[in-house]
Amino acid sequence: MKKVVICISGFAVTGKSTLGRKIAQAFNLKYVSGGDGLKMLAQERGYRPSGRDWWETEEGMKFLEERKANLEFDKLVDQKLMEYAEKGRVVIDSWVLPWLYRGGFNIWLRASDDVRVKRLVKRSHVDLSIAYQLLKKRDEESAEIYRKLYGIEIGKDYSPFHLILDTSNLNASAVYRIVAQAIKEYYKIKTIEKKRC
Repeated sequence: MKKVVICISGFAVTGKSTLGRKIAQAFNLKYVSGGDGLKMLAQERGYRPSGRDWWETEEGMKFLEERKANLEFDKLVDQKLMEYAEKGRVVIDSWVLPWLYRGGFNIWLRASDDVRVKRLVKRSHVDLSIAYQLLKKRDEESAEIYRKLYGIEIGKDYSPFHLILDTSNLNASAVYRIVAQAIKEYYKIKTIEKKRC
């Protein structure tokens, strides 16, 4: 049986972490997030990250500026994610890992800008116009970092992906059902079992 490594990628607020946790729980896999890795680095540098909306806070935005100036942050996180991938039995939520590790089942989640902005407003309790600016800034800056680090064109090059799913008009349960079925087909799993997959 193939080593189970599931990589979920996509721009901010497309549903990566929600899906990743559901898939990990259903297939009895470890869940690892690149965002959490960055938060650990932020913590080591005296920041106090907490909650999914921390990136949209003043402190979170300050760390993102520091991150932009020091690309080693992302390299360290990506190296750690590669280690998890090599071990297998893992779901990894990462913007960039599908380009770096080609041995997994790679999923790209997309959603329209309007939908992503509404989700961010609901999650972070910010005004609509601010949410749009925050998303645009995060998308552009992250894409630029990965372009500089690896020559990757996030949101333009879809060659590493086995499944590309637009989550704009789907709730979290529907996204999970579609992706779970695709994973079962890819890994030839007849049923989802807690102890085996």
